[in-house]
Amino acid sequence: MRKIFMPLLIVFMLIIAACGSNNTTNNTSNNSSGNTTTNNSQQEEPANTEPQFVTYESENGPIEVPANPQRVVVLASFNAGSILALGVPVVGVDEWAAGNSNYADKLKDVAIISEDDVEGIINLDPDLIIAAPTTANLDKFKEIAPTITYTYGALDYLSQHVEIGKLVSKEAEAQAWVDDFKARAKQVGNDIKAKHGDDVTVTVIENFAKQMYVFGDNWGRGTEILYQEMGLGMTQKVADMALADGYYALSVEVLPEYAGDFIVLSNDGADNSFKETDTYKNIPAVSNGHVIEANAADFFFNDPLTLEFQLQLFVDGFLGE
Repeated sequence: MRKIFMPLLIVFMLIIAACGSNNTTNNTSNNSSGNTTTNNSQQEEPANTEPQFVTYESENGPIEVPANPQRVVVLASFNAGSILALGVPVVGVDEWAAGNSNYADKLKDVAIISEDDVEGIINLDPDLIIAAPTTANLDKFKEIAPTITYTYGALDYLSQHVEIGKLVSKEAEAQAWVDDFKARAKQVGNDIKAKHGDDVTVTVIENFAKQMYVFGDNWGRGTEILYQEMGLGMTQKVADMALADGYYALSVEVLPEYAGDFIVLSNDGADNSFKETDTYKNIPAVSNGHVIEANAADFFFNDPLTLEFQLQLFVDGFLGE
């Protein structure tokens, strides 16, 4: 009986092997003719060719950063608007950035964080940190996530936006906005000169913490738009005292010496008593109704979100009826 059973078992195994071979052949044939699909377990997923990290040439040398950052902490407030404008997810900003209402709709779920709160930044689990060279605890932040610093004024304000675009793999998008903005600002400048004269002058003044300042052509507060893009005039006194350093502190008593045909007044609202003085009221720009006012916290920076706000304010202030 055993002698009969063993040959039958061998024959049975050969039949199974043959059937398996035929099924494989049929599947292969059917797949090549498009009648069936390949077994999902055998199909390979396409390789992800997008790098997880890229090398960014920072002001301190090459640094590996995420190719597509998703949790950015911005401790250099003057850079926050660029990151937000480019649609990069932000999880933490400092109080100066948080105070700018131009960012409000983009900061609804974003933490307000301090450079001194290292543990708080750790808890935010950032994949990229943007800071200034003067930011405290930089060495600790570098251990948490790739940390990039920017020196304010090292690049002009529009080049700075493009540079941040490079950092977050959105350079083309940043450059496109820059090109469009420059064209729009130049046109507004031409319209202002057509209405008020080619030699019209404007002075940017800030009243902050009970101190008065005037500004040159590259210190935020709309100065870059007015002087660089629109080509509007600056009074000689402002040029002498504020152009080199970017700003100059002064008293209300000497303000008439600096005032142009228009005044752009950035005000923190803490003390408006200067507006009640005869010195201020008798400035021609004031008596002629040529004062354009803005909340200081919304006016400090020169990022795309703030620049768009400033440009519209100037359109209304210089060209509105």
